[in-house]
Amino acid sequence: MRPVQPVLLVIAHGSRDPRHAATVHALVRRVRSLRPGLRVETGFLDFNIPSVSGELESLAAEGVRDVVALPLLLTRAFHAKADIPAVLRDAPPQLRIRQAEVLGPSPLLLSALERRLYEVGLTPADKSSTGVVLASAGSSDPEAIAVIAEIAREWRHTGWCAVRPAFASASLPRTQEAVRELRALGCERVAVAPYVLAPGFLPDRIARGAAEADADVLADVLGPAPEVARVLLERYDQAYSTSPAWAVDRVRHRRGWSRSSPRPLSMPTAWSLP
Repeated sequence: MRPVQPVLLVIAHGSRDPRHAATVHALVRRVRSLRPGLRVETGFLDFNIPSVSGELESLAAEGVRDVVALPLLLTRAFHAKADIPAVLRDAPPQLRIRQAEVLGPSPLLLSALERRLYEVGLTPADKSSTGVVLASAGSSDPEAIAVIAEIAREWRHTGWCAVRPAFASASLPRTQEAVRELRALGCERVAVAPYVLAPGFLPDRIARGAAEADADVLADVLGPAPEVARVLLERYDQAYSTSPAWAVDRVRHRRGWSRSSPRPLSMPTAWSLP
């Protein structure tokens, strides 16, 4: 008998904007289509239902034992380091939970960014004359900011005239400032590529910044791009193939270990840009 695969629980941030949940569900449907035998569920940290804790309780009530919890996040910032681990620690004790790594960085996400740019009219032949703003949501976490800056540097090496990072919150520069910088560098055209997964308040701010600075091209959010769905499955497979560190950690926590005790918060993932 083949072992039962862990359930993949996709953990999304949630938003009051209905476009956010609709996009998350579209992405989950694409993941299911790529791997029909895998059970994929969704939980939200805030604003939408089902909540992560509610979905975990439902899975436990069904008799599910093994779960891979996958943060639908592009960088390891506060939600991945604190919010999600806290929710998982309080899950029903019969669940064995492995927390997967966040989605980014990944070469597949660069492919998804380029897909979105080509969908709005650019072609590979436009690369050398086009500057790109890599517009992320932003974070106060230095690690997350450094990752975005490194992605921009590496993406520049694939043939674009120039690539500059921008942030919709917490950090600078803003999208409009990055667009103007690329103009000043002499790029023939400037495109804005939102490095965000779903529509909402911050992606709308990115769009306003692109319009304010008169960017030539504004791509769509990454959303349910095929490459994004493939990254989800890669992260699932990586977590599934490693030891269930979260199951061990949750047992320790319930036996009275303090929150200051050393504990693995996520599974290591090897990654490099081409």
